[in-house]
Amino acid sequence: MAGYTIGIDAGGTKTAYGLLDNEKKIIRRISHPSDGGAPPEVFFDTMADRIQELLDGAGIKKDELRGIGVGLPSFILFEEGRIIKTSNLPRIRDFPARSYLMKKLGGVRVLIDNDAHAAAVAEHRLGAGRGFDNMLYCPVSTGISSAIIINGRLFRGRYGWSGESGHMIATPGEGIECGCGNRGCYMSWCSGSMIVKHIRNWIAAGEKTVMTDLAGGAENITARHIERAFQEGDTLAVRAVDQMSRFLGLWTFNLYVTLNINCFVFGGGLVKMGKGLVREGDNRDLLARMKEVFDGYNNNDLPVYFKEAELGDDYGVIGAAELLF
Repeated sequence: MAGYTIGIDAGGTKTAYGLLDNEKKIIRRISHPSDGGAPPEVFFDTMADRIQELLDGAGIKKDELRGIGVGLPSFILFEEGRIIKTSNLPRIRDFPARSYLMKKLGGVRVLIDNDAHAAAVAEHRLGAGRGFDNMLYCPVSTGISSAIIINGRLFRGRYGWSGESGHMIATPGEGIECGCGNRGCYMSWCSGSMIVKHIRNWIAAGEKTVMTDLAGGAENITARHIERAFQEGDTLAVRAVDQMSRFLGLWTFNLYVTLNINCFVFGGGLVKMGKGLVREGDNRDLLARMKEVFDGYNNNDLPVYFKEAELGDDYGVIGAAELLF
């Protein structure tokens, strides 16, 4: 079947759109900040408007589309396209996203899946997972999760949200409450959005950090400020990166002993965090630090691969489009 496809990577921070030609090459891109407080109707109305903008900018009509794939950081009933809940976009829950978006777009084919599922398909077919029958794709960004490839096929589970391993409980009832509704899940300890909340709590308890000045106030601290302060050897930033490394290492080890899949592919904006100047000669990034924690629990020498995603910033868009093939 000939035609263009659109891939949409809708995250808690940014929503990115890509228009792909018949050879799966991205020919046009747009993006905008995600409105984390928007009700679902507003969120998907905005998405429909941006899709039209993308098509208009390329002079392409809707009937030239093969379809639209959307990846979201959500628990999704895949066959129905209904979003159950979204921890980083808390107002988007119990919503028939697929049917709503198709109606807004005049019946254009739409498939909606978890964003990690979409990216896993892309990395397995086209990126770092090529050649592996079994693979775990693990984004480390605003949130953390996983997607499971078994015998070359994406495993969705009974209801469609397999791999939401970031919400496995690490410390029952302890720590900060996550958007999933629980305290103590892995995501609540080591995701980009949640580590900032830990830092703000430490500052509120009287601890000092250069991040306050770098960001112009504790309320403005982001992962970018953590990384800069970490490179300067700031005590609180080092504590934050150590906490992330520890829980990410535990998370991946538990996935390994559960599934015995030895190829991990990591995407997301945080895997390179910490590559810098904390100590002379130490330029380990977050990925290397979590692998050290993993190795500390893995008491055998059989190979386990920690690989970086190869599709760059486009992995989410490409993966969403790949849902249609």
